[in-house]
Formats: sequence, structure tokens, C-alpha cells
Amino acid sequence: MKPVFLLVPGMLNDSRVWHEVAIGMQDNVQVRIAQVQTQATIADMARDAWTMLDDVSPDVPIYLAGFSMGGYVAMNMLAHPKRALHGLALLDTAGGIETDESRVQREKTIRAMEIDFDKTLHGLMKWNCHEPGEELLDRMRQMMQDVGFEVAVRQMRAISARQGHRSVLEQLRIPVQILCGENDRVTPPARSQELAQWIPGARLQLVPGAGHMLPMEQPQAVLKALLALMDF
Repeated sequence: MKPVFLLVPGMLNDSRVWHEVAIGMQDNVQVRIAQVQTQATIADMARDAWTMLDDVSPDVPIYLAGFSMGGYVAMNMLAHPKRALHGLALLDTAGGIETDESRVQREKTIRAMEIDFDKTLHGLMKWNCHEPGEELLDRMRQMMQDVGFEVAVRQMRAISARQGHRSVLEQLRIPVQILCGENDRVTPPARSQELAQWIPGARLQLVPGAGHMLPMEQPQAVLKALLALMDF
């Protein structure tokens, strides 16, 4: 039976953030994509993500990938394991606790969204991407508008309240791939380098031509790395 690969979206994302990656993986694995739009905390997102694997037979390998906020969810899953994982990928994310400065910035963003959600989204998209084309911006805009303001606020406050999991990461003994866009301004490469230092044997790849939205900006690079994690 094919292994299962659970993909966890980031903030203001749904399954579309993984669309091209998932299509490229479907011949080799069973792809499942977590739903992270309804919960109030990272812990609740992690709990619900685990339930998506309840029906997987014990002899089927399970892999996990978390993008941005989805990385926080993945790390919380590791802190409260329900079953063994065979590999982990962390994309454009960080392992430390939220800082006071970042909490203040998130509240500023929430206030800006309250005033003009669409204008704030446009600024976020420009900041999150490295030289995006109009087609990519259109896809991102549609996805984020569909996810909506209420979900964005709930997710930002969930991120602000998240815990760090350095002690859990330092104990990992599974293959781990860390990916980050070379031009990521949201969670810069230094945060991924920090993760690589904490996790024994982790492989770090900085992806050229990408900012923070790595699965949408450079899906083929992500696909290649995730398949390599499974030795495909």
C-alpha cells in the first residue's frame, strides 16, 4: 500500500496552497491535506490533523509536512504523538516561541484588516512572495479572500499564543527535510537554519527564486524534496 503524506497549510491558506505539490505526489503516495481554518488554537489544529490519520493501517508509513503556520501545527503533533511518523518536512517556519514584537505586529495587521481586508491582503501577498507574476498573485488572492477575515484573525491569535517545541525537535530520530525560500521575509532563512541546528540529522535546503510562499512559488522544488524524503 502507498505511504500516506499529510500536508498542513499555513495561515490564510487552504488545500490550494499545496495543489501543484499534491498533484505531483499522487502517483507515489496517498495525499491528505489538513483543514486548519476552523480551530482557535494550534493545539486544536494538531489534534484534528491527527484524526485524519485514524484510519491508516499500522503497517502504512506516514509522512508529515507543515508549511508556515502548518509547521507550528506539525511540531505540536510531534509534541503530542498519536503514532509513529516516518519522516517530516518543515517549510518556511520556525521552532521558537512567539516574541512580543511579533505579537504586536500581528495585532497591527488585524487592525489593518478590519479597516480594509482586500488592501491588507494585497500588501501581504507582495511581502510574502519574491517577484510574483500576476497569475500567482491572482491565485493567492482568491484563496485568501475565500479563507476570509474571521479565519485570518483566529489564526493570527492562535499563532501568537503558540508554544515553542525545541525540546521535542532535539529528540527527533526520523528523517527531516527543512525548506525555506532564499528570499523569505516572513520567516527568514535564519529561522530554518536554527531548526536545522536543533534537529539531529536534519537536511536544510534554501530554495532560489522563492519568498515565503514556497509551495506556490516553487512547487517542483518542494515536490522533489518531499519525494526524496521518502526515497522516491
